[in-house]
Amino acid sequence: MNDNPIGVFDSGLGGLSVWRELRRALPHESLIYYGDGKNCPYGSQPRERIIEYTVAATRWLMSQGAKLIVVACNTATAAAIRTLRAKYTLPIVGMEPAVKPAALTTHSGVVGILATEGSLHGELFHHTAAQYASHVQILSAVGEGFVELVETNRENTSEALETVRKVVEPLIEAGADRLVLGCTHYPFLAPAIRQVIGCREVELIDPAPAICRRVAQLLAEHGLEATPDHQADYGFHTLAGEEYLQRLKNKAELALQSVAE
Repeated sequence: MNDNPIGVFDSGLGGLSVWRELRRALPHESLIYYGDGKNCPYGSQPRERIIEYTVAATRWLMSQGAKLIVVACNTATAAAIRTLRAKYTLPIVGMEPAVKPAALTTHSGVVGILATEGSLHGELFHHTAAQYASHVQILSAVGEGFVELVETNRENTSEALETVRKVVEPLIEAGADRLVLGCTHYPFLAPAIRQVIGCREVELIDPAPAICRRVAQLLAEHGLEATPDHQADYGFHTLAGEEYLQRLKNKAELALQSVAE
């Protein structure tokens, strides 16, 4: 048993889509969230710089006693997960591209992947696609402007709906009946994406529940589960200053409300 917190890291606010699932699925576990903010978005930045940011975040979370770290950022996972696992011995969970469940459940044989440029160019995505989706057609699209909408709390605006429509509509028109949310910011745009989908039979696939199951598995394997009567607490940290920290906390509260509803 270990009552230390689980560390959760993202380039900004997007990883809160994973944080909320962890909080819901593992209510006795304390969580400490590191949302960079200062260097967000990561999607088009050089790999070396992303590794630098991710290593710094991991070191900080470890300094706070994190017993397991979730890299709740697809771009950071693609760039840095191998480096982290080579440098550190504690369990580290990254964002796996949810290509497998999409490929196994599609009826049309066409799967749409929404992700950042960094994720789509990453070795992890290409390996997963080759392994699980050789029998289906993969259509990938960069969610241009998606991260910025979420970071500025504009995901429920008409601007967000039109931005989403430009990216999502071509995938659906091409036959995709599964849309993989390949960036942790994107689940916050799920209402807008569902508006674009309308009555068409297209399923959104969010990898966060699978990440929670993997975290629970690793906690059990390593004897790191919190004691059953542990009172969980939740901390937040950012490089972007007090105003951003307050936005982060507000976003966390809204994320929890969306789960409750």
